[in-house]
Amino acid sequence: MTDFPASGTRDVVVAVDGSAGANVAVEWAADDALRRHAPLRIVHVVERGPYDIPRFSAPEWPGPLVLNGRKVLDEAERVARSRQPSIEVGTELIEGEPVRTLSERAATAVEVVLGSRGLGGFTGALLGSVSTRVAVHAHGPVVVVRPESGQTRREVVVGVDDDPHCEPALAYAFEQAALRGGTLRAVHAWQLPVHAFAPEIVYDMDEIRRAQFRVVRDRVGAWQEKFPEVTVLEDVQSAHPVDALVDASAVADLVVVGSHGRGAVASALLGSVSRGVLHHAHCPVAVVRA
Repeated sequence: MTDFPASGTRDVVVAVDGSAGANVAVEWAADDALRRHAPLRIVHVVERGPYDIPRFSAPEWPGPLVLNGRKVLDEAERVARSRQPSIEVGTELIEGEPVRTLSERAATAVEVVLGSRGLGGFTGALLGSVSTRVAVHAHGPVVVVRPESGQTRREVVVGVDDDPHCEPALAYAFEQAALRGGTLRAVHAWQLPVHAFAPEIVYDMDEIRRAQFRVVRDRVGAWQEKFPEVTVLEDVQSAHPVDALVDASAVADLVVVGSHGRGAVASALLGSVSRGVLHHAHCPVAVVRA
């Protein structure tokens, strides 16, 4: 294994468990580290069960979890160096609770990258176990990479609403679009309330549409000034937000969604839109907590 190089630059962190899905996440993270001129830190989290007591406590007798973890890290490092030979790569074997460990790393990293499916370890057998929990608790961007992620389209999608909590997601999305030299599609989906369909209620649909476009322009305007090189496509539609974002993901490199992360209700808030996008998007998804 390679010791992590000293650097004043925040690192891109990718978590691995030896699965093919984790290797895809390593490739995505290596590409992003190159774009950012940032070091790549590959981590493997070992969580001992109550009966996983080492037979020998001496360091010269590492347990099977540690031995396997080193093999996982060595393979992930090989994948990263093969993908992007010029980046700085370091590996780290950590013993601890996976969600807490990765969430803490997100606070000081550029982002934490995870595969959507793993071997049943910390990434879980199904998306929604650790990946979703890290996205809920992490104070930083969490990127979940799907196994089929591959084709480059140079378009980033971001969900936009009239809540100021979407600002961190917009910042991350503009940065990603600028790094890729691509386009940013700002998706704003809106729906009329149920009572709007009562026959005695009349709405000026043209005015409603104009108001929805103003929501997008008000949100992205300041960011366009900071990133003038990014072309912004305003995608305003009457649809459910999950449907609109999933449809847009079919021709995107990355979808960015925000998470309010308000304490005990954070999981429920993530579950409304972010969770649906995480489960159904056709490309990697970044969840950025406000």
